[in-house]
Amino acid sequence: MSENNEPRRTAVPDPDRIPAAQSPESLATDAEIETPDVEDTAFVTSLDTAGGAMQPSAVPVSAQSGTLPGAEEPDSVLRKIFTGNGVVTILAVLLALILGGLLIASTDKVVAATSSYFFARPGDFLSAVWSAATGSYVALFQGSVFNPRGSGVGGQFAPLMETLTIATPLITAGLGVALAFRAGLFNIGAQGQIIMAGILASWVGFALHLPVGLHLLLVLLAGVIGGAVWGGLVGVLKARTGAHEVILTIMFNYIALYFVRYLLDSEAFQRPGETTPISPILDPTAVYPQIFGSQYRLHIGFLLAIAATVFVSWLLNRSTIGFEFRAVGANPKAALTAGINVPRATILVMAIAGALAGLAGVAQVAGTEKVLTDGVAATYGFDAITVALLGRSTPWGTFAAGVLFGAFRAGAVQMQIQTGTPIDIVLVVQSLIVLFIAAPPLVRAIFGLNPRKKKAAPAGKSPKAATTGGAA
Repeated sequence: MSENNEPRRTAVPDPDRIPAAQSPESLATDAEIETPDVEDTAFVTSLDTAGGAMQPSAVPVSAQSGTLPGAEEPDSVLRKIFTGNGVVTILAVLLALILGGLLIASTDKVVAATSSYFFARPGDFLSAVWSAATGSYVALFQGSVFNPRGSGVGGQFAPLMETLTIATPLITAGLGVALAFRAGLFNIGAQGQIIMAGILASWVGFALHLPVGLHLLLVLLAGVIGGAVWGGLVGVLKARTGAHEVILTIMFNYIALYFVRYLLDSEAFQRPGETTPISPILDPTAVYPQIFGSQYRLHIGFLLAIAATVFVSWLLNRSTIGFEFRAVGANPKAALTAGINVPRATILVMAIAGALAGLAGVAQVAGTEKVLTDGVAATYGFDAITVALLGRSTPWGTFAAGVLFGAFRAGAVQMQIQTGTPIDIVLVVQSLIVLFIAAPPLVRAIFGLNPRKKKAAPAGKSPKAATTGGAA
C-alpha cells in the first residue's frame, strides 16, 4: 500500500513498445537462454520486495542503476594504484636501470669474452652480465649514498652528503621549470637565470664588505633578484608582444653566457694577478655555512631548497595566485573569460621561476664554488628540465627527482673508478628515464598495466550471458 492508501499498481509493458531486439521474433532459442540461478533469483526478488513487505516494482532492482552487493567493480582500487602516475614513474626508472645495466654489460671485457662460447656454456655469459651490471650499480650506490669502506661514520656517509650538495641546485632550478610548466609555459632559460644570479651574488660577495648575517642576506637577495629579473623579462616580452618563451629563453641563455665571459675579462670581476677568467673569492661573511661542519660540502642551501619546495607546494595548491597559474596553464582563453589577468600571470610566473633558478646560482657561488667562473651554471639549467619532467611538474616530485639525479652525478665518478664503466652511461640512464616518463602507455604496456577494456554486451543479452558467450 502507498502513503495515500491507494493500492500499488504493477505496470504492464505495452507490446507495441517492446524494442525490436526483445520482440518475440528476435528472441533467442531455449538453448541460448541462460537459466538463472535459483539463489540469485530469490535474492533479487527479496531485495525488490523488501522481504515480501511490498509488491514487486515495475522495474526490477537488478535492472536499476548501481551494483548489487558482491558484484565485481570494473576497476579495483589496487589496479588504480598500480596504473597511477607515481607507480609508472618508479617503473620508468626501474626500466631505465635495467636497460642501462645491459648497456654496461655490453662494454664489459668479461662479458665479451664469455659471449664467444655462449652456446657451449651460457651460464658463464649470464653470470658475467649479472656481475657487470650489479657491480657497476653497487659502485654507484657506494659513491652516492653509503660507502661501507669509508673511514668512520663520517666517511661512510660522505657520499650522501655529496649527493645532497649536487642535488641542491637541481632542486631549486627544477622547481622553477616545473612552476612554469604548470602555468603552460616552457622555461628553457634556467641556465641563463642561474648565470645572472651568480653574477650579482658573487659581486655582492667579493666587492662589498659587510657584517656577518647582513652580507649573506644581501648575497641571497641579489641572486634571487637577478634570476627573477632575467626570467621576468621573458614574461614581459611574452605577455606584451606574444613572442614564444622557448625562443626567448634560449636566446637569453646565450646572452647571459657571453655576458659573464665578458665580465670575467674585465677588471671589475677578474681576480687580480690571474689571467684565467675567474673572480675573487667571496668574503667569509658572504658564503653559506656548512650544515655538518667543514668535512662535508653540504651547506644551508639545501635547507633553502626544502623551504623552496614547501613554498611552491603552498603557492600552487593553497594560494589564489597559484590557482590562477594552474587555470592559465589549463586553458588561457577560459582563464581570460573567467576574469584572470593572463598577461599579469605570465609575467609573475616567469619572475618567480627565475627567482627559484636564482637560488641555484647563489648555491653555486656562495655555497659550493665560492667563486664565479663562466661554468657557474655547468649543465644544471638544462638538467633542471629533466628533473621537472621526472617529477611530473609537482613540487615534491621535483625534489625527489633532483635528489635522484644528484645521486647519479655523485656516484658516476666512483662507478668509473671502481669498475671502469664510462661515466657517460649515467647520462644514458638519465635519458632513458626521460624517454619512458614521456611515454607512460609504453611503460604500462611493458609491465602489463594497461587498463582493462570492457566488452560491450550484445543486444538483448545480459552482461553475464555475454561474458559466458551465451552458452547454457
